[in-house]
Amino acid sequence: MSALKKKKSTAPAKKKSRAPLKSVRRVAVKPKVSKAKARSENLKPVVARVASKVPVHVLAVVKALDDKKAESIRVLELGQLSSVADYMIIATGNSDPHLRALRIEVERALDEAGSPARGTESQKESGWTVVDGFDVVVHVFRPDVRESYSMESLWRDGLDLSVKDLLKA
Repeated sequence: MSALKKKKSTAPAKKKSRAPLKSVRRVAVKPKVSKAKARSENLKPVVARVASKVPVHVLAVVKALDDKKAESIRVLELGQLSSVADYMIIATGNSDPHLRALRIEVERALDEAGSPARGTESQKESGWTVVDGFDVVVHVFRPDVRESYSMESLWRDGLDLSVKDLLKA
């Protein structure tokens, strides 16, 4: 019987050897990019529109800003993008007194066109004046403030109307 018994080994037990761990390389999964283009990518930078479709009071505001030497006038047609207004006009004035003069001229132009301003907002020395003409909102900035807020990029899906064509109408 003793021959059948296993002989206990006095040598230390061997641990199972494992192959050295390989570093796992993770592959970054690229997000799926939609092939559909945004509305702004399908359009040219400036879309010429028929001026007869633009309301008279919007044309009056653009002409008033141009007459008072506002710089970099942009007219964006927001249409279905905003429930606040159908048009946004963005312009630059070179100083706080110039901003005041532009605001007064915009209010006068809206009154003469039969669509008085619903409200205005401007803080002394803020560099930004807003005139609410119900379906048109006019933002007038000093150059540094306009660059800081970058309203054009916020509303880049709006249609950019040609100011030259609007002034000819």
